[in-house]
Amino acid sequence: YPSGAPAIFVDQCARLGGRAGIIACVGDDDFGRINVERLRRDGADVSAIAVSPDYPTGSAFVRYREDGSRDFVYNIGKSAAARVGLTPEARALLARSGHLHVMGTALSIPAIWQVLDHAIDVVKARGGSISLDPNLRKELLGHGQTRERFARLLDIADLILPSGEELHTASGNDNEADALASLFARGAGEVVVKRGALGASLFGADGSRVESPGFLVEEIDPTGAGDCFGGAYIACRRLGMPAVTALDYANAAGARNVTRQGPMEGAGTRAELDLFIANTPRRRP
Repeated sequence: YPSGAPAIFVDQCARLGGRAGIIACVGDDDFGRINVERLRRDGADVSAIAVSPDYPTGSAFVRYREDGSRDFVYNIGKSAAARVGLTPEARALLARSGHLHVMGTALSIPAIWQVLDHAIDVVKARGGSISLDPNLRKELLGHGQTRERFARLLDIADLILPSGEELHTASGNDNEADALASLFARGAGEVVVKRGALGASLFGADGSRVESPGFLVEEIDPTGAGDCFGGAYIACRRLGMPAVTALDYANAAGARNVTRQGPMEGAGTRAELDLFIANTPRRRP
C-alpha cells in the first residue's frame, strides 16, 4: 500500500482541498511510483519528491498483535528516504508555503535536519505557522541527536497533535493537565489530543477546550488514522474553519480511515467526510 506518515498526512490534506506538498525522496521503483502517483492523483504537490537511482524506496512493515498493539519494522537508513535533501524543488516549495508540518518519525533521518532548519527559517520569516505530530516511534530512536531535535521542535511549534501516550512522552509529565501546561509554557498555542476510538480534545493556551466524541465504527486497520486526523485538522484550519469544525472533520477522517485496509485507503474528501459524519453514530460524551 502507499504509506509513510508524511505521505498519509499530505494526501488527506489534499483530498480535503488543501494546497499541500511534501519534501521527500523515493527510489526509482514501483514502491516509489505508487506513492508519488497516489499523491499526484489526490491533488498533492509532488514537485519536491526527488527520485534516487541508487537506493530503494523506504518501507515499513507493521506487526499487529492480538492485544491491539503494533510493532513496526522500518527500512529507512539504507533507503532513498535517508537521502532527502534541500533540492531546488524543495526550496521552491518552501518559498510559497505558509505552514510547515513536521512528523516526529522524520527526525530519525539525519539528512532531513538541514531541510527542517531551512524550512523553519523560511516559513517563520513569511509569518507562517508550524505544527508537530510527535509520533516519535521507539523503533526510530537510534540517533543520539533525535531527541535533541525533537525538543527544539517542541519549543517552536504553534500546534502540537499528540496521542495520549505521546502527550506524556513529549512533555515528560504523566498527568494530563501538567503535560498540557508544560507544552503551553514552551510556546504552543494549541494542543490537539487524539484519543483513538474515544475521539479527540482541543486545548488552547487561553484555557479553552473543545471535545469531539468518537465515531462508532468497525476497525479494520488502525495504521494511518492519526496521520489522516492531523492532515484533516490542519487542512481545515488553513481553509479558515473554526476549531470545533476542524476537530470534527479530523475525528471523522481518522475514524473513516480505520474502516479500510491500508494506511491511506480511507482518506476522505470533504463530501465523503460529510456523508460519514451524517451517517455514523457517535459515542456519548
